[in-house]
Amino acid sequence: MREGRYEGSASRANFKIEAIDFSYFYGELRALKKINLRVRKNSLVTIMGPTGSGKTTFLRALNRLNDLVDNSSHSGKLLLDGEDVYAKGTDVGALRRKVGMVFALPTPLPMTIFENVAYGPRKKGVSSRAALEELVERSLKAAALWDEVKDRLDMPARQLSGGQQQRLALARVLAVEPEVILLDEPTSGLDPISTLRIEELMNQLKRSYTIIFVTHNPQQAARLQGEVAFFYLGELVEFGPAAEVFTRPRDKRTEDYITGKVG
Repeated sequence: MREGRYEGSASRANFKIEAIDFSYFYGELRALKKINLRVRKNSLVTIMGPTGSGKTTFLRALNRLNDLVDNSSHSGKLLLDGEDVYAKGTDVGALRRKVGMVFALPTPLPMTIFENVAYGPRKKGVSSRAALEELVERSLKAAALWDEVKDRLDMPARQLSGGQQQRLALARVLAVEPEVILLDEPTSGLDPISTLRIEELMNQLKRSYTIIFVTHNPQQAARLQGEVAFFYLGELVEFGPAAEVFTRPRDKRTEDYITGKVG
């Protein structure tokens, strides 16, 4: 665990994601340094760390959004269900449908609430109105937004509050039926009540999805429970159950971060 490894008692078949000596580079800058990390199926892992620690780079590597950055490269392996996401011939479009992502700032499409959620399924080929209505309702319910918007689905999505827009962004991801959900500081711009709603959702959704939640706030990582990874200057410093990381950190850098001495 001193090197960031934590495996528990699960067999390898129980892991959805596995990084093996995974490094990522922007030109000559090494943003990630030989990350070794296993994420169990249907679990919630929170990655915490200060700005510039490599948290977002790791998320974007998982669904290959970093491919859009010029002069970027990687070494090592990053596995999803045992298959390297960077293997030659990987269908990146299919990968991104399987690994959905919610960003720090919600960006609803200039459409109605209904059409925002239906957009992804339509792109996948769902054309039946009845099927779309069922998907939209199920996704909004899973995102704890249905009761607030069910009578105004034809309202422009941009009229929703910030917290509602973030839950709408989550509903849009859920509508394409992913297996993994990545969340990059999704509550950074939200008020405390909206933040709590998102945090409560995470513990509900982990029963059906594998979730990686990024935050710069150690208090939030502690509230989310599950397992916690601490990234610092591109390294995975520590990984383990939240209760252990926060009460018995094995690395002084972890202790300094959670006590506010660094970061």
